[in-house]
Amino acid sequence: MQHALDLHYLGFNVMVGDLDDPQTYRRLRVDEAAAVVVLNDDIASTNIIFTIREIDGRVTTVTNADMADSLDILHLAGSSHVFQFTDMLGQALARRVLGVSMRANVVGRFDGLLIAEAPAMRTWLQGKTLAESGLRQATGVTVVGIWEPGEFLMPTPQTRIGESTVLVLAGTEEQLDRFDRSVGFSADKAPNRAPVVVLGGGRVGQSVAEALKRRGLDYRVVEKRPGIGAQDTHFIHGSAGDLEILVKAGINETPAIIITTHDDNLNIYLTIYCRRLRPDVQIISRATLDRNLNTLHRAGANLVISYSSLATTTIMNLLEPQRMVMLSEGLNIFRVDINPKLENRALADIRIREDTGCSVVAVKRKEELFVNPDPAIVLAPGDELVMIGTVQAEKRYNEKFPAPVSQ
Repeated sequence: MQHALDLHYLGFNVMVGDLDDPQTYRRLRVDEAAAVVVLNDDIASTNIIFTIREIDGRVTTVTNADMADSLDILHLAGSSHVFQFTDMLGQALARRVLGVSMRANVVGRFDGLLIAEAPAMRTWLQGKTLAESGLRQATGVTVVGIWEPGEFLMPTPQTRIGESTVLVLAGTEEQLDRFDRSVGFSADKAPNRAPVVVLGGGRVGQSVAEALKRRGLDYRVVEKRPGIGAQDTHFIHGSAGDLEILVKAGINETPAIIITTHDDNLNIYLTIYCRRLRPDVQIISRATLDRNLNTLHRAGANLVISYSSLATTTIMNLLEPQRMVMLSEGLNIFRVDINPKLENRALADIRIREDTGCSVVAVKRKEELFVNPDPAIVLAPGDELVMIGTVQAEKRYNEKFPAPVSQ
């Protein structure tokens, strides 16, 4: 019997063949692949990896493990890298919770450059434009983006900071410390210590719970299957569509709701329901299908993260280390080698933001990193740019300023 082979290499070609037939992988030319990614169930993946190793012992292989017990087995079968993408998704969702402390929440790192998010609600920033805030002059951080409900925007000096605004900041650890002290001393309300509400107690929901626990955050998980978390007081048995259950979980006080089910229709339903109940709460949702990303945002989700994008980012960073950090679906921090036609030109003269929609947050020159570079900086041969932008903006940049071809 023939099966659709769930195996992709850098060109993302797909073919049909028997999973345990070495000839299938010879036709795929795995010996020429930059990497082979295997996303089948653990038992089938073990067979695939072992069969690939009969053909080629050197090709980089990346495998997903559904069960922790499979990690060692897949390594023994010959997989170069084994990840638990479901657990990683749960950790990524939990990492984005805001409002539980007055510190900026670091969501990505490039060498000495930190990318963080910070809510403006109940701080002295609220109501001011970015120019009026003087943040860069006072703390050294640069606001490289802002989140409004369900929407990411590239800011201008005239952008006004509202109650629901979340700032995306770029800076060094020292600069972010100065930001934290500035905002923390001016806040008129203590951080919200109420439990984070997690809707869905499957593998992703359980991973979210473990990640929140490691951060020292309280949480409540709503799950309708009685067997899950039966002995854990942090789990509440019932339907996430039942108002009484949500109130019991703490929806009226929680700083954030994380929706983790694998059913996009249910996630959209729960997002709409929770947004109506709590217009001010942060809602973070999981997505399965790309076509539902915009729908989830329109339904009221502040952030949406999918399994596929997380896996793609992880794999690309294996091939090109520290090239990308995913902030949300379709929004990345990424690093590029400069095109030769940008050499010996001032950053301000290139008009990267105006022409592509990307914003430069750092310039790396050999071992030195210029965070929040002066627009007058002149780019030198061999420099790298660290930028923030949507997938479309990154594509426009690469079309206009393609990276130099490696020799």
